[in-house]
Amino acid sequence: MVRSRPLLNAFLAAALALPAPALADGVGELLQRLSDPELDRWDRVESRILNEWSKSGSAAMDLLLQRGRAALEAGDAEAAIDHLTALTDHAPDFAEGWNARAAAFYERGDYGPAVADLGRALALNPSHFAAMAGLGLILEETGREAQALEVFRAARTIHPHQPVISRSVARLEARVSGRDT
Repeated sequence: MVRSRPLLNAFLAAALALPAPALADGVGELLQRLSDPELDRWDRVESRILNEWSKSGSAAMDLLLQRGRAALEAGDAEAAIDHLTALTDHAPDFAEGWNARAAAFYERGDYGPAVADLGRALALNPSHFAAMAGLGLILEETGREAQALEVFRAARTIHPHQPVISRSVARLEARVSGRDT
């Protein structure tokens, strides 16, 4: 269920206006490599990026992230939200905490809070292709296919190899253009 369409519209406008990702750090170099359509073994580069994004700089915060993810994997969205809320409260500048909590809210069917958390994750890390994919999924599920396509295209620019993103772009291009049968 969509709790707040105005929030979704405002977030979408802000997300699509985000500046190009900064490439100054080690992850920036990895993102640059990942964006190369000819990259072999892209899965290794993706894994390194996701691993780096999962490091908060605090063992205690990393443990909260692990517990939240484990609870979500076990199907306990409530416990996941509890762990991940503690994480976002104590590490508000850690983008992956917001992205993970967005996934938990999504699993619970709370799209409004999920979109808000994705917005925070993308404000902190405009290159977060997984957060973009999550936003695209919510937009598609709420009937905003043209907007979902824009978000998935932005994610594909960063990560042209991810099959879920590529399939989403192809599916939405067909629907938006009227070629879907």
